Amino acid sequence: MAEQTSITTEIPLGLTSTEAAKRLRRFGPNEPAPPQRRRALVQFLQLFVEPLTFVLLVASGIAALLGEFVDAILIVSIVLASTTVNFVQAYRSQRAVERLSVSIVPTATVLRDGTWQELPRWTLVPGDVIRLTAGDLVPADARLLEAIHLTVQQAALTGESFPVEKQANPTAPPSQDPDAVHMVFLGSSVVSGSGIAEVVATGKNTLFGGIVARLGAPPPETEFQRGLREFSHLITRTIVALVLVVLAVTLSLGRAPLDSLLFAVALAVGLTPEFLPMIVTIALAQGAIRMARRRVLVKSLPAIENLGSIDIVCSDKTGTLTLGEMRLMRALTLAGNDSSRVLQLGWINARAQSGLASPFDQALLATEPPTLPTFTKVDELPFDFERRRVSVVVRLLGEPPLLITKGAPEAILPACTAFEDERGIVQPFDETMRQNAASLFRQLSAEGLRVLAVAWRAWESPHPLRPEDENELVLAGFLAFADPPLSEARETLAQLAADGVRVKLLTGDNELVAAAVCRAVGLPAERIVLGSELERLEPLALERLVEEADIFARVTPAQKHRIVLALKAHGHAVAYLGDGINDAPSLHAADVGISVVNAVDIAREAADIVLLDRRLSTLHEGILEGRRAFSNVMTFLLMETSSNFGNVFSMAGAAALLPFLPMLPHQILLNNFLYDLAQVAIPRDRVDPQLTASPRRWDIGFVRTAMLVLGPVSSLFDFLTFAVLLFLFRADETLFHTGWFVESLVTQCLVVFVIRTARAPWRWLPSPALALNVLAIVLIGLWLPYSPLAAFLGFVPLPPAYLAFLAGAVASYLVLVELAKRALYAWWNHRHRETVRSGRL
Repeated sequence: MAEQTSITTEIPLGLTSTEAAKRLRRFGPNEPAPPQRRRALVQFLQLFVEPLTFVLLVASGIAALLGEFVDAILIVSIVLASTTVNFVQAYRSQRAVERLSVSIVPTATVLRDGTWQELPRWTLVPGDVIRLTAGDLVPADARLLEAIHLTVQQAALTGESFPVEKQANPTAPPSQDPDAVHMVFLGSSVVSGSGIAEVVATGKNTLFGGIVARLGAPPPETEFQRGLREFSHLITRTIVALVLVVLAVTLSLGRAPLDSLLFAVALAVGLTPEFLPMIVTIALAQGAIRMARRRVLVKSLPAIENLGSIDIVCSDKTGTLTLGEMRLMRALTLAGNDSSRVLQLGWINARAQSGLASPFDQALLATEPPTLPTFTKVDELPFDFERRRVSVVVRLLGEPPLLITKGAPEAILPACTAFEDERGIVQPFDETMRQNAASLFRQLSAEGLRVLAVAWRAWESPHPLRPEDENELVLAGFLAFADPPLSEARETLAQLAADGVRVKLLTGDNELVAAAVCRAVGLPAERIVLGSELERLEPLALERLVEEADIFARVTPAQKHRIVLALKAHGHAVAYLGDGINDAPSLHAADVGISVVNAVDIAREAADIVLLDRRLSTLHEGILEGRRAFSNVMTFLLMETSSNFGNVFSMAGAAALLPFLPMLPHQILLNNFLYDLAQVAIPRDRVDPQLTASPRRWDIGFVRTAMLVLGPVSSLFDFLTFAVLLFLFRADETLFHTGWFVESLVTQCLVVFVIRTARAPWRWLPSPALALNVLAIVLIGLWLPYSPLAAFLGFVPLPPAYLAFLAGAVASYLVLVELAKRALYAWWNHRHRETVRSGRL
């Protein structure tokens, strides 16, 4: 086996802050693909090249050339106003999210000004000296100066899934060959061991930076984004069909081709939800801001979309069901008596090891033994998840070298051939003593204590420490740690269950510890699945098992990954909460990967969401925020696909029946612009708790059905308005345009108060911002026919009798929409229950 420990002569002192600043200006930030945020002006101008907007502007130019200056000016003005509002709202939300993202900047341990400092990764420059430990992401391409049993995962660079060993060679030239054993690269992660390295390349000059620049693949599409795309396809098909029909009808009636084109395009704009991207951005950005106030940081906005659909949370118990603060309770001999000797050996092991800092080590170092030993570290073998132990070789003052091993009892006891009794005498570790040790281990575990075994042996070997050297050990005793249950855990679990979220416990601890914690927080512990039971199961059997069981003990990281995939295959939306080195695959596999701010780099980088407070109550708030953001977006979509679709359908029908255009192109655009303005406050609305009481999944079938149910209700009242205007008021073209413009705008705007809640509108009132916004637009619509702009816009004052009819028609319309909405939700809830009952969800 290759030598695992390689140490150079002397570590450089690193750079000064002044020199680092100079090099940062020279080499640029250490980002493999710096975010290419387009300038605000470019973003604004790109909105004008949207297909429908571009056609409108071209048609307006043609109208101006033909002398139709009023129509051209009005259309251009409305397009400009609509685009400006769209841009300003979306831009402000994007900037707010960018400010939040600063809170989760990746860091690296760097030797600057002669001291080790935690600095943002982007500040690294060639010549910096960095320190690497298990769980770290390698922050730049670097040449190893020191390596202690260092293995790294380079799958992102090579596609090879197995970790590779690295060794120090400070005199070797820098290389971009992933097989170079003296080099570590940006994009890889430290699996085990530790090292010190000198940065040789940063940013785009790294091996990973070159790959990113060549490939630059977009992130995978989320379920919500996929739903929006399906919605866009639905709207596009509807637009194309209606526009072609309307254009053919108006041309067949002998109307001017330009007027027909402008009318058809304006009609298409009326149906197109051009504010949808803005509404989605605002809703998600507002959700991210509210979540940040609740100590939940969102790394990417699409994660909020998925968070609202979560119905399963997979998590370890530490820090979620328990306090997450390990405390050493006892250091015991095999006889169950307190022992300063066991404490001292455990303390030396924790103090000497330089790998992954564990809560156990932190608790040990916080509990000093009665006498602090003086020792010199000779060698170490860092912890890894296969061996489940950590070993160090130390030389105590005036004594020969000693190998001290600490780890899981299941991993330590089989490697022991002797034990140390109460008097410090080494005795054979016979079967009776093995049973006594196992019994003491079970007893401590049943009390909910986390147990580590401590063993030792004399060290005389001249070669570096290897895993096969961890044998023929002398068992000294056990260390028992307590991680008390969270006082709020029972209540939070009940709240999550009430909101349709099941928590599944995935722990590497034994079943006795898991059962004790579950009893303390009120989780049923009658059925606990062991990791060994999962190994022999076929995929379908595994799906059934993970559906039934909620507690899994002695599971490995690979088994956690299988559980997540099985739950997803069964139709669940899964969140995975992890903070360890080997949690990255499960974090990637889950619909939403969640980590904590003090997690290892690789877990924090793999996560979509970072909790500043690991408690389940914090995650619960985040899930509810995700549902609120989803609900507000759905409110806007239902508005667009019901009243808006109904009005446009009415317009298409009227174009075929009337001897004139039912509304002028600029009036259609103005109506659509005012209507969209009324909806801008939807992302800030108060969401009905009934809509957040269960996971929200995208359902294009529900949207399509809503369009087919609610749209005709809108069209019914539109045609009623046509009849009243034509037969009761004998309206000419101008009065017809005015009357229908007002009726269309008022009904479209006010219906939001009905659609935004699943219950009666007065039982869950809107936010003041939404109410005032909508009512202001309604008042503007009623004022326009009497305003100085009336003649310019092609409006005339409406008769008082028509206003009376309008009041009654709007009230009747809202009542009918409420009845249709109740029928729609009753159908959807019934279908959802049937889906759940059939096991498809």
